[in-house]
Amino acid sequence: MLKTRVITALLLLAVMLPILYFNHFPAFVFVNVLFFTAAIWECARVFGVVGNRALACAFAAMALLILTVVKGGGANIGFLFTLCVGLWCLCFIPSLAFGLPPLKNIGNGIVGLTYAISIFGCFLAILGLFLHSPLYLFSVMTIVWTADIGAYFCGKAFGTRKLAPSISPGKSWEGVIGGWLLVLMITSIICVTPAAIPLSDTFPVQLFNVLGWPGLFGVMTVLVIASVIGDLFESLLKRRAGIKDSSQLLPGHGGVLDRIDALIPVLPLVALLGFWF
Repeated sequence: MLKTRVITALLLLAVMLPILYFNHFPAFVFVNVLFFTAAIWECARVFGVVGNRALACAFAAMALLILTVVKGGGANIGFLFTLCVGLWCLCFIPSLAFGLPPLKNIGNGIVGLTYAISIFGCFLAILGLFLHSPLYLFSVMTIVWTADIGAYFCGKAFGTRKLAPSISPGKSWEGVIGGWLLVLMITSIICVTPAAIPLSDTFPVQLFNVLGWPGLFGVMTVLVIASVIGDLFESLLKRRAGIKDSSQLLPGHGGVLDRIDALIPVLPLVALLGFWF
């Protein structure tokens, strides 16, 4: 399993690193569309839509993303990111406390549609942040990955109090706090790094330049919380569907949703913040 996981990761890096390094937007859009289509297909399946219907949902969403990229979203993009943040606050976070509707219920279709919208917003945010700069996008993703890595190791070492035992038994409060502290430490180091090292175009540095230390710590805290919520919500979906992974498209890693679940609430929020500074 570990060998398969490493091989898959290396193949993904072999595809993505040249695109990021050479800042090749058309190639990035192509890869982004492929991953988005896979994510919507997985989304349909965890909400009980299978077979050709799931494929139809995926290809319809793919066409919508391509059309949006070609035509440009304009002011509507800001509205979409605001909608995504609102959906998390009003729909998905309450679901963690009150549960999800049954699969064969009309409410399931509504939640599925809203989750698909949030995935759509996430992938548009990925494109927007890439246009800002590949380094800027990478720095945002690194925040989420850092929180996840810190949570994993701190949870293994110190975790005793379960965060959400009925949803994800492996997560602990100690792990979340450890991930949060690691994010604060890493972003602080980035912000005080000498100017000779080219990190000025990263999200933490630009945020720090506008809002200072209180703003940096406050936003990082919100992003870590959002990443945990995104992870928990996908775990809730999989637990209801009775599956371990959203698919097996990425051998050793599960599905696309398993890799981006924590990014889905974070990236539209960061993109929305970009309209303010």
